[in-house]
Amino acid sequence: MKKLALSTLALGAFTLTACTATGGTAADGSFAPITEGKLTVCTNPPYAPFEFEENGKIVGYDMDIAAEVAKDLGLEFEPLASGFEGIESGASLSSKQCDIAFSGITVTEERKSVMAFTEPYLDDNMGIMTTGGSPIASETDIKGIKVAVQQATSGQKFAEEAGAEIIQFEDAGLMVQALQTGQVDAVVANVSIISEALSNDSSLKLAAEITADEKIAAAVATENTALLDSANKTLQRLEDEGKLAELQQQWLGFENNAQ
Repeated sequence: MKKLALSTLALGAFTLTACTATGGTAADGSFAPITEGKLTVCTNPPYAPFEFEENGKIVGYDMDIAAEVAKDLGLEFEPLASGFEGIESGASLSSKQCDIAFSGITVTEERKSVMAFTEPYLDDNMGIMTTGGSPIASETDIKGIKVAVQQATSGQKFAEEAGAEIIQFEDAGLMVQALQTGQVDAVVANVSIISEALSNDSSLKLAAEITADEKIAAAVATENTALLDSANKTLQRLEDEGKLAELQQQWLGFENNAQ
């Protein structure tokens, strides 16, 4: 079996009144959740297929993996919708608003400085999505044109470096809508994110896929070593049992073992 490699994630916000002052690694080295009996998971829907609302519940690829982490800990799974900026900055984790973040987070050196990443559970590339008749065919073609990105993501960084005129949106659903309604000329995001829009709307196309070797992982506060170890054990179990591949096929439409 392939072994999972080290990675990172980030978190969102949670009302402090609902949290205890614990959270993190206890004196005996065990994990102490911020809310007794629950694993509070920060996430940023809508970001299908990783996390989105369906029938009043937050579901998706991330959520199924997070639920497995909670199960192995003997805790109730408690997802919490929050802003991605709080997640990717590590603020939600360091302030103990959440125990762990699952939000399609790309591991970067900058993020590693403010949070601890789990083993990665997905490799991903960057994609440029346009409407069917667009002449855009590569990253050089987006220089100077209006491009939708989700704020604080690797897609935003990529578009900025390519010289695009970026238009920021709070969630993935809004940036896709911006392309569909002609507000922008393209969307730049991870292929795993735009794949759903491509499958649901035949007027859209993947104009270019750029190998980015991006690793998607979950994240905890830097000092929360007990939870990090437990999450990594769950990820390895899911890999060994073939469950991770099943979830990838279910939510992403393909199997992609992170290496």
